[in-house]
Amino acid sequence: MYSVLLVDDEEEVLEVIKKKLDWEALGFEVAGTAANGVEALEFVEENRPDVVLSDIRMPYMDGLEFARQVSRLYPDINIIIFSGFDDFEFAKSAISLGVKDYLLKPIDTAELFDIFKKTRERLDEERQKQNNIERLQQYYADSLPILRESFLIGLIVGTVDKKRLIEAVEGFGLNLTGPYYAVSVIHISDPDKKSDIDRRLQTVSLQKTVEERLTHEGRDIIFSYRDDIVSIVQLDDAADITEYTNECDRFASSILHIRDMVITFGIGRTVSSLTELSSSYGGAVEALSLRVIYGRGTAINIADIEPHSNTGREWETEAFEHVLKQIKLGSKDDVHQAIDKYIQALIDARPDSSRFRLHMMEILTGFYKFLSNNEISADEVGISEKDQYGRLLMIDSAQELSAWFNDIAFNVRSILKEQRNSATRSFVKSARDYVRDHYGDCDLTINDVCSELGVSAAYFSTVFKKETGQTFINYLTDYRMQEAVRMMVEQDEKTYVIAEKVGYADANYFSYVFKKQFGMSPTKYKKQQV
Repeated sequence: MYSVLLVDDEEEVLEVIKKKLDWEALGFEVAGTAANGVEALEFVEENRPDVVLSDIRMPYMDGLEFARQVSRLYPDINIIIFSGFDDFEFAKSAISLGVKDYLLKPIDTAELFDIFKKTRERLDEERQKQNNIERLQQYYADSLPILRESFLIGLIVGTVDKKRLIEAVEGFGLNLTGPYYAVSVIHISDPDKKSDIDRRLQTVSLQKTVEERLTHEGRDIIFSYRDDIVSIVQLDDAADITEYTNECDRFASSILHIRDMVITFGIGRTVSSLTELSSSYGGAVEALSLRVIYGRGTAINIADIEPHSNTGREWETEAFEHVLKQIKLGSKDDVHQAIDKYIQALIDARPDSSRFRLHMMEILTGFYKFLSNNEISADEVGISEKDQYGRLLMIDSAQELSAWFNDIAFNVRSILKEQRNSATRSFVKSARDYVRDHYGDCDLTINDVCSELGVSAAYFSTVFKKETGQTFINYLTDYRMQEAVRMMVEQDEKTYVIAEKVGYADANYFSYVFKKQFGMSPTKYKKQQV
């Protein structure tokens, strides 16, 4: 069944439309109704209907403005408008806004049937194109220039010869002029096991869609690696990564609705050189690994999570670097295993006494750098600089060294966890404080708060809802209504004055929201308080 949203400010009209057609026989279900463009846009954001049937003339936000916003944000939604005869020429201009069809009032049942039959055929055709196995196989064959893909993989993992880098880029015909770059990794979660399309073909299908909808004028390089999709993103300004993150978040939501496919973006830090792409790729993989914390089906930017972390190597020894990574991101068992692996490697190396002392010094140095980068003092975890080196030199068994390692590792792990919790609470408190200070601003949006906090809207929305249990828009509306009630009790002001004070330029819309919140008009509510 395809879902339909009906929009009209007259409830009687909505009821008539619902009864005019046998929706189920046509392959549709009425998912909901809305009385105006503002209410309809909120429904679309939460439910992503396949089709919207909307009147033109409505309060607060008319049908054309609503169509313009839906077409911009969700181009896959089919929009049909209807209007009175006087609006006929006006309605025809809506085609330029992405509107598929229009009807004249009074709505004729046969004409409405024909339009939705045609809409169903169009939706079926679009879905058939996406699921056509032969087409997907052709996409797969077209995406296999093996040498080019091998080079791109080498570029992100850091194995390409830097001396021949420019020559290779030109030889493969790649447009990598920057001036800024970032790597994003797209992971498919829980592939549809009922589908005839295997995981590899799903990846190819998604890759083709990404190439069509998420490349900036064709400049971004898309390829697959380890069953994931990798994108080398080119940016004109380093700050553009925030809007790219938001764009990826919207894309992930759209794919979930269209194909029931859950995808997650991991986005690395912005760099200014092709030789630094391996660092950005590492950040993208690290961000992707945090989807358990920040949720699947979204975009996770590593710069949002740890804006002050150091992406460089903490120590030359790979095994010790792995220990630090597991302390930061792994489970308790992962930490134990990483420490055991490091100690065994040290034992297998059979160092002489001088080399052993050097190893112990490098361990301490690596820990101190790690602690400094994460703003943790050595005293907090029990490795003060005064006595730890001497203590390490006194250790003479693998078991004792393991106990020391584990004690320090779990102290650091506990502090990092508390830091994350504290940072999240502080982050949400700052957002609430901003609302408290600016709720009277009629133009206040989530982007204003994100700009103040210096994070993307995708990250802010995820963290805010996880911490408060509300979306930001719902929290702002609740806060404004609470302040309006307080003013009604404490101040002898007209409704339109209170509306303006709490951020509503339109007193009628304020009354509409107030009644929706409290079940009665502001005037009636105020009388009950007397």
